[in-house]
Amino acid sequence: MEPADDAIVRHYQAHQEEARISEGFGQLELLRAQEVLGRHLPHPPASVLDVGGGTGVHARWLAADGYQVHLIDLAPRHVAKANADLGGLGVTAELGDARNLPVSDGTYDVVLMFGPLYHLTERHDRLSALREAVRAVRPGGVVAVAAVSRFASLFDGLARQYLFDPEFRSIATQDLREGQHRNPGERPGWWTTAYFHRPDELRDEVNEAGLDVRELVGLEGLALWLPQLADRWADPDDREAILWSSRAIESEPSLAGLSAHLLVVAGRNAER
Repeated sequence: MEPADDAIVRHYQAHQEEARISEGFGQLELLRAQEVLGRHLPHPPASVLDVGGGTGVHARWLAADGYQVHLIDLAPRHVAKANADLGGLGVTAELGDARNLPVSDGTYDVVLMFGPLYHLTERHDRLSALREAVRAVRPGGVVAVAAVSRFASLFDGLARQYLFDPEFRSIATQDLREGQHRNPGERPGWWTTAYFHRPDELRDEVNEAGLDVRELVGLEGLALWLPQLADRWADPDDREAILWSSRAIESEPSLAGLSAHLLVVAGRNAER
């Protein structure tokens, strides 16, 4: 098993990823993930393994709702912060790799993978991580997997005007062609080493790993790419309108790739 890309670890050691979806308009991703998961999670105090859970943005609300959460992440800063900030809620955290989870077979009712597939650029590594999730979850349990859309850098480049830089346009061209995102100069805002999925490709990988897909949704729809909506997010009625726009097309196959993030909720067949 190849080690994690150093650029990925450096990125997450240096950037406060936790602020990206826990504050302001970035909460669109968080609230939509909560909505989708809410349709499938067993009742608390079910056990949740949060793989690639960062500093615990999802672990926090899950623990507050009564779930027993253990977090595994590749970045030492994330693990240290999760243990320091969330220990009082009963969350535990440790260093680990999604491709080789330090857990026993069939231990958890739910496994979340909201991050690992972003950065496993080789299909065999993604399948290894997904199969580890299958191994870790109990028969009949839930596995939720997030991925970045193949078209994310194109839309992000338009929204934030990076696309007018020829260097970024070259990166976006490669992303569209191969799904292989790289930021060799580690330019701020251009993210880090990643893989961008087409919706059908994500479904195929989840199925190949031995999971039964319950639903595949586009989380944010068009809304995230419209920066002017950030000014409306603080108003409860406007926020609800934005969330409604995302819900309205979440399951439309022709529009799934419009979202920045794809989310698959799957189940481990009780016979596996």
